[in-house]
Amino acid sequence: MTTLPAKLQAVLARIACAARRWGRDPADVLLLAVSKTWPAACLREAAAAGQRAFGESYLQEGIDKVAELRAMSLEWHFIGTLQANKTRPVAETFDWVHSLDRLRVAERLSAQRPVSLPSLSVCLQVNVSGEAGKGGVSPAEAPALAHAVARLPKLRLRGLMTIPAPSDDFVEQRRPFRRLRELSEQLRADGLVLDTLSMGMSQDLEAAIAEGSTLVRVGTAIFGERHTA
Repeated sequence: MTTLPAKLQAVLARIACAARRWGRDPADVLLLAVSKTWPAACLREAAAAGQRAFGESYLQEGIDKVAELRAMSLEWHFIGTLQANKTRPVAETFDWVHSLDRLRVAERLSAQRPVSLPSLSVCLQVNVSGEAGKGGVSPAEAPALAHAVARLPKLRLRGLMTIPAPSDDFVEQRRPFRRLRELSEQLRADGLVLDTLSMGMSQDLEAAIAEGSTLVRVGTAIFGERHTA
């Protein structure tokens, strides 16, 4: 059986290969290990192998892991759906939020971020595929939301995130990532300072990197199929 550290290194090698193929520096693409449903022991093993950034979708599970692994000084990203009535523990616990798509939620995060902590890094989730029932602001509505979020205290708007409709075709995989990159370029031209494109997962990270991803969110290729009780 392939060990977790070996799987982690294989993913890092995929990232490096894709970056070099498209004329990019592999160091410009951060690997976020999506660790939801996996016990703290697995995260500890990944951290021992050099992984520092972890993504959690389930709030209480994530909070428990942050507390258990606090001594390891890891970076914690909340990547799940964020309800307005659950913003305080996210604001108090995590370093990043990737799934912001409503101003009300942003305002609550801003107001509830402790003054003792650095500004909370946030990405707007954009539904570039227009899928019904999927979270994310529409591309047309994203600029107004981005400018509003950028003005809030204790938040730092870092960029955009998307989860496109799945495809096995490399050319088709690139299309939604290209749309997100173009939207990011538009926002930067409008004066926003953005440095993050959170896009690409286990099955499509090469296409995302080809279109400029700076952060890929990978779970299955590192930890295996999702662990359930």
